[in-house]
Amino acid sequence: MPHAGYPYSGPTAAIAYKTLAGREIHTVIVLGPSHYAAFAGASVPDVDAYQTPLGTVPISDKAQQLVKTSPFVLEPKCLVQRPPWLRQSSKPAPAAGEDTPDTWEHSVEVQVPFLQKVLKNFDLLPVVFGDVDPEQAARVLAGMIDDKTIIVASSDLSHYHPYDEAKGLDTRCVKAVCSLDIDGMKTQEACGKLPILTLMYLAREKGWKAQLLDYRNSGDTAGDKSGVVGYAAIAFYEPAPKNYAAPERKFLLDLARRTLTCVATNPDLSGFEVNARGVPPKLSETRACFVTLTENGELRGCIGHILPQESLYQAVEDNARNAATRDPRFPPVQPGEAGKIKIEISVLTEPQPLRFSSPEDLLNKLKPDEDGVVLQIGSRGATFLPQVWEQIPDKVEFLNHLSEKAGCAPNDWRGGMSTFPSTTSKRLRSRSDASCPTPNRPSRPLQRGNS
Repeated sequence: MPHAGYPYSGPTAAIAYKTLAGREIHTVIVLGPSHYAAFAGASVPDVDAYQTPLGTVPISDKAQQLVKTSPFVLEPKCLVQRPPWLRQSSKPAPAAGEDTPDTWEHSVEVQVPFLQKVLKNFDLLPVVFGDVDPEQAARVLAGMIDDKTIIVASSDLSHYHPYDEAKGLDTRCVKAVCSLDIDGMKTQEACGKLPILTLMYLAREKGWKAQLLDYRNSGDTAGDKSGVVGYAAIAFYEPAPKNYAAPERKFLLDLARRTLTCVATNPDLSGFEVNARGVPPKLSETRACFVTLTENGELRGCIGHILPQESLYQAVEDNARNAATRDPRFPPVQPGEAGKIKIEISVLTEPQPLRFSSPEDLLNKLKPDEDGVVLQIGSRGATFLPQVWEQIPDKVEFLNHLSEKAGCAPNDWRGGMSTFPSTTSKRLRSRSDASCPTPNRPSRPLQRGNS
C-alpha cells in the first residue's frame, strides 16, 4: 500500500482497501518505514489510540505481547530529524529530545482513515521500522496471524525519476513482489522495502500468493512527469484448495501423457482404450476442460471446451489428442519430442455472464487469477484461461491483449457490449511423474487459450 499524500497515491490505496469492505477484521497490523528517525528495531508506539477526523481507533492489546520479542520494541528514544512541516501539524511538538519514531511518521497514520471507512470495528497495531531483519520480524508476526487479522506493508516505490524511467523501475519491483522473489526485491527501490520484505517472508511461510491490484505514479495523478513517485497496491491471499485429490489429478495427467505418447505415433489412436471401471467416480462427471502442451517453456498446443460436453476423463483424452495433432498454429507432435512435452490440465466451471454498467465497473468485478474470460465483440471472440493472469496481471492489459486476440483493437472491449461472459476455472496443477510436471508459463500468453 502506498503512503504519499492522498491526491497522489490515494486512488491506488483506495482500490486496495475496497477489497476489505464488509469483512470482519478485528486487528490491523500496519508496518511502515521510518522517514525521520534512526534506530534499531521495530517501534510500537506507547499510546492507547490513534485519532483522526473520522474518529478514534484503539491500539490492539497484542501490542504489549509483540514488544516482548525482538526485533519489536516499545517506542524507543532515538535520534529524530524533525520535518520542515512541523509548524503545520495540529499536534504540538514534544519537548526537545522527547521525539519518538512515531512522532512525525506518516507512513502508518495515512492508512488509518482508509481502514476506518471500510471496516466497522477494529484495533490497530502500528509499527515503525528502523534497522530490522525482515525475516526475523516475519517469524514473530507469523504467530499473530489469524483469519481476523490483516497486515499492511506501507511503501511507495521509486522516487523522483522521470516518468518512463520510473515505470521501468517500478515494473521490476512489482514483478519481484508478485513472484515472491526476495533476493530480487532486496535490490529494488522502495522506501518501505523492509515492511515489504517482511510481508514476502510471511507469504512464503504461509503459502500465500500475490496479485497486483493497481499501479500508477504521481505523474498519472497530481504531479508533473519530470520526477515522479511510484505507487502500487498488491494483495496477498491464500489460494483456494484444489478440488481434486492427488490420485485424481495423477490419473488425468497419466491419461493425457499416455494419449500424447500414443497419438505421436498413431494419430487415430486405434487400439487405445480406457477401462471405465478404473476411472474415479468424480472424473466421470461431465466437465469442460483445456489441455495445454509446452516444450522448453514455449506453447506447443492448447485445445479445450468452454462448455461441458462429455465426462472429464474423456474430455482430457480428446483434448490431449487434439492439442497434439489439431492445433492449427503448430505442426503435429512428433514421436521424438513427445517425452519433452509438459502437460497442464485446466478444469473449468460453466461460463456465467458478467454484467456491468461501464468499463470501470467491469474492471472492478473482474477477479484476477480466478476468472478466465470469454470475450465476444460483435461476431469476434477469444478466450483466456485464468493462468494468463500470471503473465498479464494488470486488468486493463489483460483485456487489451484479449481484444487483440479476437482480432479487434486493444480498447474495443470498452464499448458496445451489454454483457461480458466470464468463466471461473478450477485448475489441475499437479506433478504426476518425472515426465509430466506442471508446465512453466509459456512466453506467448496470447496463445494460452483456444476458443
